[in-house]
Amino acid sequence: MAGVLHIIGGGMAGLAAAVEVAGSGRHVIVHEAGRACGGRARSYDDKQLGCRIDNGNHLFLSANKTLFRYLALTGALDTLAGPKAPIFPFVDLEEDARWTINLSRGRMPWWVFQPHRRVPDMRLPDLRSLYALMQAGPDTTVDDCLLPGALARRLLEPLAISALNTDCATGSAALMGAVIRQSLSLGGSACIPFHARDGLSETFVDPALAHLRAVRAEVRTQSRMTGIETAQGRVTALHTAEGAIPVDAQDHVIVATPAPVTRGLLENHLHGLVTPTAFESILNLHFRLDTPPQPVGSFARCGFMGVIGGIAEWVFLRGSVLSVTVSAANRHAERDPEELARAIWREVRRACDPALSIPLPATPAEQRIVWEKRATFAATPEQNRLRPGPATALANLALAGDWTNTGLPATLEGAMRSGILAVHALGLRAPG
Repeated sequence: MAGVLHIIGGGMAGLAAAVEVAGSGRHVIVHEAGRACGGRARSYDDKQLGCRIDNGNHLFLSANKTLFRYLALTGALDTLAGPKAPIFPFVDLEEDARWTINLSRGRMPWWVFQPHRRVPDMRLPDLRSLYALMQAGPDTTVDDCLLPGALARRLLEPLAISALNTDCATGSAALMGAVIRQSLSLGGSACIPFHARDGLSETFVDPALAHLRAVRAEVRTQSRMTGIETAQGRVTALHTAEGAIPVDAQDHVIVATPAPVTRGLLENHLHGLVTPTAFESILNLHFRLDTPPQPVGSFARCGFMGVIGGIAEWVFLRGSVLSVTVSAANRHAERDPEELARAIWREVRRACDPALSIPLPATPAEQRIVWEKRATFAATPEQNRLRPGPATALANLALAGDWTNTGLPATLEGAMRSGILAVHALGLRAPG
């Protein structure tokens, strides 16, 4: 018998591990403590808004190989939306400027020599910031690498805050350099942006669950782990509120829960277990309108817009809902939520009105604030050193999660990569 793989946690890391192994002859069981899988990448029906929304906004790139492999295995590639070209519309509220970055598809960056395709007012010597980020050591921050100028302010800083969910003054340049090496340095063909067309669950969760059912894997929701048993260097049982689940000699376990949950579950069994201890929040605001906005130009083509010089950082449009993302949101934690929402709506109107056929109303019909208080680990050099690898001292147990040492910040690609690395650490599938 091939044995059972128990995966504790049904977020993106756990689902990626399950999809990788299910159908290989080994029985896979996903244990999710909540009512639904998906973690920070799921959708739900919001009663206040009267519509379905995502619990966050995610933009990913054609360079995200692990993510696209997952979508191919689950049959979800046709659920994506995007411009099918490496273009990114931006607005600078502080300096009242608009532009669309249009990257060259090949590795030669011809776009930097064409003013209508690059960041306005950038100078070619500013590109040294990219080289500095890609060569950064483990103790270097993003700010240490950025040369003053338009390229840093209008592109590299907003990209770094989004990718790291940490401000540039403390964010790890090494992690940001890894993102650049796997995207921008490969040319525009690696930087085509995508987002979920109908919703995060419709792209990342529902197709995966359907695939897992088709290959006879189990997904048990509201199955919370309360503890584990170990003996002779192996996990021998999992404890839930419903009782103990034996883990036989041929069985394996992947713990794919958030860092604090993992630490609480395993610290008495893995002495010396180190995990990140500082976390950053993400603020998402969803504004529903009575009449769906009609975008024009690159906003219509992309479905999103980058915002500089304000609180809002990215605006996404899906039907009658405008959604705003604010990364590294700990800095806004003391502000009154309603006042913050009003300020952001004023920014949304300034950013979007010139890109819409009809201006937005003075106030939205409804709004919802979604604040993920511990969305990701703080991607600083100090916290990055606390990320453990997938292998553990327990022979049949591996760790997964975007907070583990994937070489990337806590992105969807990083979360899915962690699930694959955990599978490989257990020797269940050959790396490839």
